[in-house]
Amino acid sequence: MNVTVIGAGLAGCEAAWQLAQREVPVILREMKPERMTPAHHSPDFAELVCSNSLRSDQLENAVGLLKEELRRCGSLILSCADGHRVNAGGALAVDRASFSKAVTDAIRTHPNITVEMGEVTAIPDGEVIVASGPLTSDGLFQAIARLFPQSHCLNFFDAAAPIVTFDSIDMDQAWFASRYDRGTADYINCPLSEDEYLAFWQALCTAQEAEVHGFEDAHVFEGCMPVEVMARRGAQTLCFGPLKPKGLPDPRTGKEPYAVVQLRRDNADGTLYNLVGFQTHLKWGEQKRVFSMIPALKYAEYVRYGVMHRNTYLDSPRMLDRYYRVRGNERIVFAGQITGVEGYVESAASGLVAGIEMARRLLGLPPVDFPQETALGALSLYVSNQSVVNFQPMNINFGIMPPLGRPVRGKRNRNAALSQRSLERLDSLREKI
Repeated sequence: MNVTVIGAGLAGCEAAWQLAQREVPVILREMKPERMTPAHHSPDFAELVCSNSLRSDQLENAVGLLKEELRRCGSLILSCADGHRVNAGGALAVDRASFSKAVTDAIRTHPNITVEMGEVTAIPDGEVIVASGPLTSDGLFQAIARLFPQSHCLNFFDAAAPIVTFDSIDMDQAWFASRYDRGTADYINCPLSEDEYLAFWQALCTAQEAEVHGFEDAHVFEGCMPVEVMARRGAQTLCFGPLKPKGLPDPRTGKEPYAVVQLRRDNADGTLYNLVGFQTHLKWGEQKRVFSMIPALKYAEYVRYGVMHRNTYLDSPRMLDRYYRVRGNERIVFAGQITGVEGYVESAASGLVAGIEMARRLLGLPPVDFPQETALGALSLYVSNQSVVNFQPMNINFGIMPPLGRPVRGKRNRNAALSQRSLERLDSLREKI
């Protein structure tokens, strides 16, 4: 029996790969390039729309643990990411173009996967995994809504940061370093004096925003908040957020600046850099005007301005079980950010679990119950936790995992111990997985 997977993003590609690797035939449906959203730029699969990296690769960080679990479970996404990584200190960042191409090639050449292009506007018959992403088209969204007549879908707004060319950055006004000199010096740091910062902050607070239908600040996901929304919360908010100067002394003075804007490499060649934490929905002309007030970016050349787009997600605790299956209708499974997992790595993780569990069910095998002590299990159990009343998108974090049950001094040591416990639990399931 074929399984239809809708959407060739990170979750859909991971789900399709896990099914195909277990000899389950897959039909992968993708609407690009016939229909593109405002956030899409490439016809390739697993496109990283946001310029952020795949975040920390350290086991003392929950997303670092999740990535290691994915590696141990044979994740396609992590395999391609590791093969196309670029330097980013302790983070896993990738050359976005070569990463997407690698995923696309792997999917298109797999003997058990058939790719069909074109928009899907109805839930197909048979076994299906819906991984249409946070930018689900209106037609498919309506079909999904009809599955849950007694409930409702939710939506929020997400934002992506601008990208500038390296050659246009004034390196006389900036320097390479990672915070507290951790890892390699992979970030470009652009300092502002107190006067420069306050003028920049005032301009940011009063800049014109692009029109976004139905947008309300209260609906912005905190982990991807537009920089201008953050600025309006107070003059010092940015100094404790993306412009935090701690651990970044200016080598010219030996002192920490009043504020620092960090730029992160966006491709392997180091020709493009994105403004860290500068997700925005300002008008493009306003972005150039205001961001040019940062001394090192006075003459910056923008290859992409920040964009704002709608994200759609389900009220998953009422709709889905721990395997991301629709409660009472197991043939339909969801994966990716539409389930309320937030982030690229989390999306891939949901696709991996959804693919593994559907394959095992079709092969007559019992499910793999990833325990809550693992990052994979904690994430799926949070998404399906019916006691969560006001459901919001969630990144993986140690707070949704059980405590150790023994005291460990220091947050870093405690997180390391949680990761060790998680990997031990996961390894005990490896043969079954």
